[in-house]
Amino acid sequence: MDDKDTMVEHLKDLVRKFCEDRDWDQFHNPKDLAIGISTEANELLELFRFKSEEEMRAMMREERKEIGEELADVLYFVLRFAQKNSFDLTQELINKLKINERKYPVERSRGSNKKYRPWTKNAYCVSCGH
Repeated sequence: MDDKDTMVEHLKDLVRKFCEDRDWDQFHNPKDLAIGISTEANELLELFRFKSEEEMRAMMREERKEIGEELADVLYFVLRFAQKNSFDLTQELINKLKINERKYPVERSRGSNKKYRPWTKNAYCVSCGH
């Protein structure tokens, strides 16, 4: 099983069964699952803290298993949050990409990592296009 032939719904079902087998539904409210997402994302981030570009490239080769485990922990909590609260992750991502296409048009954002801020002087205005 890999990304090429796995459906998001199947992953949600795997996580649901794992949790139900352990009677963990009682602990999985929106707040605690959101905390789990944040906690696990920070554990992933911690692996890269204070690392140079060269060190990170080496980590991607030498510490891939540990990085993958932390990434999987983040995904687990995202899937569980979505599963418990009836979010269709595919549709949510498509909707968010549409919003971001308006906020970050290619002609204004290519090659820039600046965050969209509607209140700044040089920001792109979603409503009027300027």
